[in-house]
Formats: sequence, C-alpha cells, structure tokens
Amino acid sequence: MDQSNRYADLSLKEEDLMAGGAHILVAYKMAPKSGLGYLEAAAHFAAESSTGTNVEVSTTDDFTRGVDALVYYIDEASEDMRIAYPLELFDRNVIDGRFMLVSFLTLAIGNNQGMGDIKHAKMIDFYMPERVIQMFDGPAKDISDLWRILGRPVKDGGYIAGTIIKPKLGLRPEPFAQAAYQFWLGGDFIKNDEPQGNQVFAPIKKTIPLVYDAMKRAQDETGQAKLFSMNITADDHYEMCARADFALETFGPDADKLAFLVDGYVGGPGMITTARRQYPNQYLHYHRAGHGAVTSPSSKRGYTAFVLAKMSRLQGASGIHVGTMGYGKMEGEGDDRIIAYMIERDECQGPVYFQKWYGIKPTTPIISGGMNALRLPGFFKNLGHGNVINTAGGGAYGHIDSPAAGAISLRQSYECWKAGADPIEFAKEHKEFARAFESFPKDADTLFPGWREKLGSHR
Repeated sequence: MDQSNRYADLSLKEEDLMAGGAHILVAYKMAPKSGLGYLEAAAHFAAESSTGTNVEVSTTDDFTRGVDALVYYIDEASEDMRIAYPLELFDRNVIDGRFMLVSFLTLAIGNNQGMGDIKHAKMIDFYMPERVIQMFDGPAKDISDLWRILGRPVKDGGYIAGTIIKPKLGLRPEPFAQAAYQFWLGGDFIKNDEPQGNQVFAPIKKTIPLVYDAMKRAQDETGQAKLFSMNITADDHYEMCARADFALETFGPDADKLAFLVDGYVGGPGMITTARRQYPNQYLHYHRAGHGAVTSPSSKRGYTAFVLAKMSRLQGASGIHVGTMGYGKMEGEGDDRIIAYMIERDECQGPVYFQKWYGIKPTTPIISGGMNALRLPGFFKNLGHGNVINTAGGGAYGHIDSPAAGAISLRQSYECWKAGADPIEFAKEHKEFARAFESFPKDADTLFPGWREKLGSHR
C-alpha cells in the first residue's frame, strides 16, 4: 500500500521545521528492497514509526492524521531520507511531563528496523528543538568539576591522565587495590573496566574499601587529589543503587572524587537516567560497551556512534567514551572528532543538522582503547585540544618502568603537544616519555622512524 500521500510532504522546508520548534527531525541512510519505490518505502517507514501500519484502520481520525510523522526530504542516490516527528507523538513522564529517550528510540528506530520492505536504514543524525532540550536532564556534572577537584583552572584545565585496571578480570581485592595505588602515584583518574563489578573473587564490599585506602595513601604521598570511577551497572536499579550507596559511604569525605560508571548501551537509557537522577552530585561516566553491534560502519542498521554520543548528552552523561579516532586500537577515523565537538560545545554542525544546546552542561570525551604516550600527540593534533579524559590501560601498565611512570609519560605527552615540541627532542629531557619509546617499540617505529639512533636506545 502506497502511503506517500499521507506520510510524505516534500514541500516542507527543513529550515522552517527547525524554526517552528514543533518537530524532532531525524536523518537516515535508507534503501528499500528491490522493486519498491523509494518514496513509497520512506512513507511506509514514517507510518510504522508513528501513527500508521501497513493497512488502513477504522480507528484513525482527523486528530491522528495531524500527528503523523512526515518524510520531508529524500535523495535516493545518496540514500538520504529525513523524517519530521511531531513532538506530540512522544511519550512523557507521568510525574513531571519530561521527555524520555526510550520513547525517542521506540519511534525513531523501533519497528522500522525490522520492516520487510526496507533493505536497511541507519540513523545518522537527529535534531532536537529548544523545548525538547529543556525537557531532558542534561549533565549534572562535567569536566570542570573534575578540574576543580584536581586543583586546576575550571576553564581549559587540560588533559586528565587516567587508566583502566588491567587485567580487566582476574585480580583479587588486594592486587586490584595495589594496581590502583601504583598508577595513582603518577596519574589522576582510574576507572573500572566494564566487566568489573562484584565477582566472587573480588567482592565489592572487600575491594572498594581497599581502593579507597589506596587512594588516600596516594594522595598523602603525592599531595594531589585522585579520582575513581566505579562500575555500578546492574540489571536491577535497586542493585545499582546499593552498589553506589556503599561506595559513597566508603569514600565518605572523599565522595566527591568518586564517579559512577554505567554501561549505558547494555544497561539501557533507564540505567543512565536512574543514575543521573539518584546521584546528581556524582560525575556520571557513560561506558558504551557493546555499541558496535549497531554503530559499526559495517552495520547498515541501527544508529551511528555520533548519534549514541549525542543521545548521552541529552540523558545527562557527564562523560562518554568516543573512541580513539583512528589513533588507538578501536574502530574509527580522524573525522570522528565531530562526535567530541557535538557533546562538548554549545552548538555544533553534525553530519546533517546544526544543533544548539542552549547552555546545558557539556559531556566530556573519554578516550580509551590502545592509547599510549606515543599515540597521544597525533590524537591531540587531530582533535585540536586536550580537554579530555584518557583511560590508557596498556599505555600505563605496559610502561617499562612502572604504572606511575606510564601515567607520567601520558601527562608529558600532553605537555609536549601543548608546547608544540618535537617529540624526540622532548623525550631527551623527559625520562618517562623517553622510556615510552622503549616500552612500545612497534608504535615508536611506525610513528617516529629512527628514534633509536636519536635517543641512543638499543632496544
């Protein structure tokens, strides 16, 4: 059934829809199954995403037709399909009338992902009008709060050197806490890896007090504040809150130095929103483990990593992992920096839409996955700044001298880039950075050919 007369209006202008503020706009890459007209498929997609189905139904009235989702732009050659969703379509909270991300996802990538006449459809961008931005939580805490704790300027406070306790599984409480202490002697921020939680060999109620003791000892020894991001992800929000409450009680006077990590993709939007609303005084660390199942460039369904990050800011994530933009071990390219720009700036041009954030707090780009001191200068050059959290696991624990030396080498790498110095020359005056060349010789050979002769290394 061709529904294009009802669910498509190509006379609508995008700039008018944006100025009107009465629609959420969503852009997809869509292709229909062979033999089906593009506009016909697009209209069916909009119908299934809003008020329609594949047949006419007797319950439709004039009001229903007034809240139809409408295809307003198509370009079959580039697979560009854009749909305007009236705000009235979206489910709102009973208790306070606020918008829900689950409702946005239910409509924008709900049943349409399994439609038989659609070959593929992937969300690549969306636009939220000002009123909708106001009706989402947004972050309660941002990187400026961490800079303040670390004794830095709250504007352009710079790179936060972090790590992930490695190995990601298999450490009992005492070696886990010792690994944290060793890094904190040189670095700022430690996060749980995403599977770490309450394993039988490392129960939270034994591990977390030891981690806090390690933090206090490192702070005493270095005279510097330290930060810890604890994984509180669980199936049940009561369990998640029990983990969080125990940690807050344990950290006591240092509770402001405790962030909560939630696996937002596998845990879902409800887990992120619960953490944001129950613990507004804590930095909310959105870990996106599993997202590649739908966001990978090799997937033609679902949504992109850019969309995931943009949604995380709406939900209130203080920071989210954004990949390594081709400089680490994770899938990505240098132009992925647009992901960081969208979540950290008050306005930004996305792949399709120019989005204003109307003053809500930024979400910090968190850089993780195969990074070390040698890879960071190129990363900073590509991004254009170093106001990020970097959690380098192997980049710290793989340093030839110690995790603390690995942490210091990361910080020195940032200082090298910020000074515009030649890394080889900088290494001659900075031991930990120089030893990173010997710690990661394959990267050194690729990035800095001839480094052995220049640094007098025999490794």
